[in-house]
Amino acid sequence: MRLDVEKMLGELTVEEKAGLCSGADTWFTKAVERLGIPAVMVSDGPHGLRTQKEKRDGQYVGSVEAICFPSGAALASSFDRSVTERVGDDLGQEASSEGVHTVLGPAINIKRSPLCGRNFEYLSEDPYLAGELASSYVQGVQKHQVGVSVKHFAGNNQETRRMSISDVVDERTLREIYLSAFEKVVRTAKPWTLMCSYNRINGTYSSENSWLLTDVLRKEWGFDGIVMSDWGAVDDRVESLKAGLELEMPSSRGVTDKEIVQAVSEGKLPMSVLDEAVRRLLVWIDKGLQRRTESYDKDEHHQDAREIAASCAVLLQNEHHALPLTGDRGVLFVGPFARTPRYQGGGSSHINSHLVTGAMDVCPDGVRYLPGIQDNGQKRSPKRLKEAVEAAAKARAVVIFAGLPESMESEGYDRSSLDLPDCQNELIDRIATVQKRSIVVLYNGSPVTMPWKDKVSAILEMYLGGEAVGEATVDLLFGLENPSGKLAETFPLRLEDTPSFLSFPGGHLEVAYQEGVFVGYRWYDARKMEVLFPFGHGLSYTSFAYHDLEVEKEGDGAVVRLRVKNTGRRQGSEVVQVYVAPPASLVPRPVKELKGFSKVELKPGEEKEVSISLDFRAFAYWDGKWRVTKGAYRILVGSSSRDIRLCSDLSLDGDGPVSLVVGRTTTVRDVLESDEAVPAFRGMMEQVLKMVGNEPMFRETLLGSPLHSLQSFLPVSYQQILAMLGRSGDA
Repeated sequence: MRLDVEKMLGELTVEEKAGLCSGADTWFTKAVERLGIPAVMVSDGPHGLRTQKEKRDGQYVGSVEAICFPSGAALASSFDRSVTERVGDDLGQEASSEGVHTVLGPAINIKRSPLCGRNFEYLSEDPYLAGELASSYVQGVQKHQVGVSVKHFAGNNQETRRMSISDVVDERTLREIYLSAFEKVVRTAKPWTLMCSYNRINGTYSSENSWLLTDVLRKEWGFDGIVMSDWGAVDDRVESLKAGLELEMPSSRGVTDKEIVQAVSEGKLPMSVLDEAVRRLLVWIDKGLQRRTESYDKDEHHQDAREIAASCAVLLQNEHHALPLTGDRGVLFVGPFARTPRYQGGGSSHINSHLVTGAMDVCPDGVRYLPGIQDNGQKRSPKRLKEAVEAAAKARAVVIFAGLPESMESEGYDRSSLDLPDCQNELIDRIATVQKRSIVVLYNGSPVTMPWKDKVSAILEMYLGGEAVGEATVDLLFGLENPSGKLAETFPLRLEDTPSFLSFPGGHLEVAYQEGVFVGYRWYDARKMEVLFPFGHGLSYTSFAYHDLEVEKEGDGAVVRLRVKNTGRRQGSEVVQVYVAPPASLVPRPVKELKGFSKVELKPGEEKEVSISLDFRAFAYWDGKWRVTKGAYRILVGSSSRDIRLCSDLSLDGDGPVSLVVGRTTTVRDVLESDEAVPAFRGMMEQVLKMVGNEPMFRETLLGSPLHSLQSFLPVSYQQILAMLGRSGDA
């Protein structure tokens, strides 16, 4: 079936056009039966389908059984484009089988603060990593002729007052940090839809922000899909339509349909704007009608979830090779999460999972289990604690399953601290005191503090690893799988160290993004701060050596080549990370930024060449346009952001000095360092500086003087200086 878009557009009434611009109910768009335009279904689903079909008393109840894959925080830790594409591929099949037209995901907002309650669903604190992985996810889904809705565009970085808060943020920070991942996905993966966020940006709701939805998204990036609202995110329907938002979700029960019709009749909304929105909606609907209904095997996809969870796990610490465990005799599992794992986040992404397995369901027969605390993971039990500590002292090794209960992190509210429940910290501390081989497994959606870190031997971060997380955990603990994940976010030592500590979550109306571009590891590097575990960190049961680095210019970018060797005794995968450090400039820039990565699998003793391309944007910053500063860039190659193994310099010509707007407050230094310093002005100032000599106070005072002040020190007027610089009047 194909829709004749232009023919239908000419036959639709104004009322029908307006009706297509909002949902029929929570999950379906409206149909226009007389013209053969069907209703289509959308479904939550960043890491699994939350598809609701059954209605009771007019309300949707329950959701279909589906596979729960690892959440976004876990998936990003894979640092593997093929992993996110695999998840997308499976979701595309599942969506097709359930008649879902568009999957609402992936969620790619940047992790500004580790307290954001929805961080489990988001990918990373780094926009490059988020953009690369999300692009693969989108391509995986859409090859099944099922659409995605990349969300939340843009600046939805907290849950507190998320439906009304205004992000106060400069354009450079938006471009480099908060829009960059969306740009990558739009340009490379061509998503069918984007979902606008609830919040305001510099006072304007995202749903009504024409600069965001039209100027940037469509005109600059070339987006040709539709923009839908988050559920209930529209304030003024007519203004949002003008700004570039085609579909309001969910149903407005006809209220905003009438507003659109009235605005057209009164001349407040041009018919051409409504027609263009409907044209895009019909094209979007038509795309999904071209799919063939697929089927899938739930057990096979469960196995996929198991393998994916293992590839995402991060081995944070492994003192004295405590892991992997050899044999099961004398091994004790402690903690309720060993039986009933925390494997997914709360809120709109909550899945009715096909088959949830805990570690105790699949562990070797010789492993013993004790709860240690109350079953909800939040309450202390003196009796259970005593029992666990006594057993731990006699065990060969103890694995403590800890993490954040769902009540502590969810969509709808932010966390209040970085701490695990007190009873869990006490349990770990007490066991580590009597047992040298204490291993902590974490099930959590975002960073936690670890006051017991130096007492335990190993820490395995599983994040919220999906329905098969128990199986994946056992595979890793006993060496059936080798950990290869890397942290896609920094684990700080203290909440007070985090970049947005003083401004998160802001006030009643606004939240100031005072840290600017210094988000995540960019902040910690700039301040030379110690962290608990750095961005990009992750250990393996084997070891890797890097050598023979070569960096060559290629077009307006570069190509990085090196060789990596597995120097250990186990097969494993290493994530090679490439960071770019810019030359010194007047513009404050991060010390280094991730601009390339590649995951390479190697057998023991095997060596491979790794090649990573860096494009123009790898070296650029935003200053009204993307600019590259002239100078020597440091290319840093490592196993984490703070484990740099190789480095090389690359000299770039850049795109010329920043064009300077000359005015009364422009300083002498600004002019001399720009292309505005004509020979006459430069010669005059060189003579004056020669007279001043090397006296720092006089020299720096002169260089820092605004042009209007020079007439107080030199026999030249401000107007004469302007004329010398080719300006006229009171510039």
